[in-house]
Amino acid sequence: MCGRYVSTTGPQDLVNLFGVTRWDPEETLAPDYNVAPTADVWAVLDRLDKDTDIVQRRLRALRWGLVPSWAKDPSVGSRMINARVETVHEKPAYRKAFATRRCLLPADGFYEWTALPAVAGGKPRKQPYFIAPADGSLMAMAGLYEFWRDRARPEDDAGAWLTTVTIITTEARDAAGRIHDRMPLAIDPADVDAWLDPSRTDPDELRALLHTPAGGELSATPVSTAVNSVRNNGPHLLDPVPDPA
Repeated sequence: MCGRYVSTTGPQDLVNLFGVTRWDPEETLAPDYNVAPTADVWAVLDRLDKDTDIVQRRLRALRWGLVPSWAKDPSVGSRMINARVETVHEKPAYRKAFATRRCLLPADGFYEWTALPAVAGGKPRKQPYFIAPADGSLMAMAGLYEFWRDRARPEDDAGAWLTTVTIITTEARDAAGRIHDRMPLAIDPADVDAWLDPSRTDPDELRALLHTPAGGELSATPVSTAVNSVRNNGPHLLDPVPDPA
């Protein structure tokens, strides 16, 4: 799974990197070295503008933890932070979004934990690792987004709407695989336009885009257990520590 990640690239840089044509400069997020579920995160997506009938590439801050449109309340989102690539096209919670509402979630890298033997009869421990492209490039994690409306409020009330996202995960490999069996699935730069294109709805064609280009080019760096607490944030969380494994 992917339960924490790092996102420090500023919105203007994301606009340039992904060819975004619509972004509200008043919508900002601080660099986050410990992104946790239910936090607002940057998402890149293509949407048809109803006024111009033109597809626009947008950068938006959306909440991490997908809430299906049919959910009774948004609390379910905290349990839907990941969608497995093997079943995302058929699961009721993700099937419609997979066909029509796909996005990218930019990340510097992500955290995973590996279990360590207990020492001198103590409690079992877990060592966190920061896993990222070895060349320092930005990860474009495959995601889905969904709209949810609070039906207790009028439909034209902007505050009644919530837009949420989930990260698609795949089988971990190489550096990530020795830490955990799952990892976020990154979209190859050559496939970005096809992945975001809302006119593409064929499940088989879309699934063909879901391969992991990073492969063996990931690095895994042991970091402090300070990352275990969502209250901790800042670049110091990426400082390497001795590898106990």
